[in-house]
Amino acid sequence: MTLSPAATRPASVLALGLTEPLPGFPHHRDYALVAADPEGRLSWLQSLDPEGPRFLVVPPAVFFPDYSPVLPGTVCAELGLPGPGDALLYALLTVPRGDVGAATVNLRAPVVVNPLAGLGRQVVLADGAHPIRRPLRR
Repeated sequence: MTLSPAATRPASVLALGLTEPLPGFPHHRDYALVAADPEGRLSWLQSLDPEGPRFLVVPPAVFFPDYSPVLPGTVCAELGLPGPGDALLYALLTVPRGDVGAATVNLRAPVVVNPLAGLGRQVVLADGAHPIRRPLRR
């Protein structure tokens, strides 16, 4: 299935249950997706556990209009998505040593979200067409 590259902004806060925990964080499945700017270009994926992790995420289509990954059909079914175009996609953002100019996004493993069901999952794409560390700035 091919996801629509359209970038749709979520509500300013969206409760999100991950069907599989993020790698390295096996005890954290409940998150809030919180808009970090009014334009929806940057959000926090914040664990609901006060001691849990928090990640910066971006909708990749805003920065990379050609980004249109192909997902296994089982992912849409698992998340209860009527179709791939109903998904929101987020890419984890890394800002090494606080250097915003060196920020990269992980396009190989997007977080796929069903905003209506409040479900999400990080999916590692098998095709290898998308990099793990793509510079946010070109």
